[in-house]
Amino acid sequence: MNARVPQSELNAAQALNQISRQWDGDIVRQITDYIAIPAKSPMFDADWAAHGYIDTVVRNAADWVALQKVEGLTLEVMRLEGRTPVLFFEVPASNGSMSGAATPTQRKPPSTQTVLMYGHLDKQPEFTGWRNDLGPWTPKYEDGKLYGRGGADDGYAVYASIAAIQALKAQGVAHPRIVGLIETSEESGSPDLLPYVDALRAAGSNGAGGRTGGRLGDVALVICLDSGAGNYDQLWLTSSLRGMASGVLKVEILTEGVHSGDASGLVPSSFRIMRQVLDRLEDSATGRLLPASFHCEVPADRLVQAQATAAILGDEIHKRFPWAHYDCGGSTTFALPVTTDPVQALLNRTWSPTLSVTGAEGFPDFKNAGNVLRPYTAFKLSLRLPPLVEAAAAVQELKTLLEDNAPYQARVTFEGASSATGWNAPGTAPWFEQALNEASQAHFGASCGHIGQGGTIPLMNLLSKGFPTAQMMVCGVLGPRSNAHGPNEFLHVPYAKKLTAAVAHVMAQLP
Repeated sequence: MNARVPQSELNAAQALNQISRQWDGDIVRQITDYIAIPAKSPMFDADWAAHGYIDTVVRNAADWVALQKVEGLTLEVMRLEGRTPVLFFEVPASNGSMSGAATPTQRKPPSTQTVLMYGHLDKQPEFTGWRNDLGPWTPKYEDGKLYGRGGADDGYAVYASIAAIQALKAQGVAHPRIVGLIETSEESGSPDLLPYVDALRAAGSNGAGGRTGGRLGDVALVICLDSGAGNYDQLWLTSSLRGMASGVLKVEILTEGVHSGDASGLVPSSFRIMRQVLDRLEDSATGRLLPASFHCEVPADRLVQAQATAAILGDEIHKRFPWAHYDCGGSTTFALPVTTDPVQALLNRTWSPTLSVTGAEGFPDFKNAGNVLRPYTAFKLSLRLPPLVEAAAAVQELKTLLEDNAPYQARVTFEGASSATGWNAPGTAPWFEQALNEASQAHFGASCGHIGQGGTIPLMNLLSKGFPTAQMMVCGVLGPRSNAHGPNEFLHVPYAKKLTAAVAHVMAQLP
């Protein structure tokens, strides 16, 4: 049997009090300023370097971190030619100190292992549908929610990470070596991150980080604050992430638009051809993707966790979304989800491949839509893949499936493809499971929940391969109706305070 790890020396109430005061007195203001800067990811701002918004948010975050004067912290803004910048910081291990502690703490040898804290500062584009008094770049703090693009996804991460470290320092609690990696291309699929990781792993260190991972060190715990929460009532650990394959599917039938009365019935509609091509990929009646290779078996432990999570969340799994509704005979009728079964709903959004059309070209605005048969239709496709499906292979299969044997010999292309393989969390070590539950009980009064997420964090698969024995604390503030990437995105500040304190608690427990 594994011996029980001693409880953390961190005073949970004191840590949460300090962290809450820091959020209220400083961090909310910092994130408010961050939201106001349109630091869109390079995929959505080709001129990001000239605009300077990404550089501004990185510089602001770096200046704030430096002002905190965390004992031993060193900070660097890394810049590789042609790449978005990365913020990297290091804090050496500490064996604890009597200085500043509310109660005496017992010294113990510093850990030789490393905690890696991850976040990003780039943002998704504006999107439409914001409430009249809200906007993507006009932050508003209301009822504990900080509205605006990027605050929750996940500009808060660097600030929360430093606040968690400061909570350990304030109580003189022993902690392992800690490094932070804050990137600025995550919303584009993290194309710039791997070169930085390679550079950090190849670089020598002063000895504190060990040789295993260069300047990253011997990573035993990864803390990623870019994920979601099933509710705001407990700590949630992300157990899996879907992968993604995306690109632009274009159907061309004419070289220019022609009179629809003259040509329709003879010239096939590019939209109808598009429908035929997509029917190869998806059953439009059920939404099920047809290629068997895009599916995988759900591991038994994930099924068990889905059942437990379904028992906690119930109908809130589908009620959390802003369904369209209308009045029908004096009662309100709501649009329906694919399924109302809680377990199946969880599996559908985490372990089933799904297709979304996230953009379109070739369509004039209504006011300019004359009686013209359009020459082409183009859709931007976003294909979410189960965690265990290799994304690069899926992209190649997708291209062949969509392009070959086009109806009417139309020109059909699938270009600009990008991909990221999903992630299935490694087994949870006893100390880690205990630390998560203690942290959740201490700050939320409930046990830690486990939930898969339908989104993609490209770094996680990379880190799992690079540090196969590391535990992965993937969590975040994206709970019900927080609506990352969409209109009215908000950061739930009361939850963020408790999550920050929970992170400090878990770091202090690393054996």
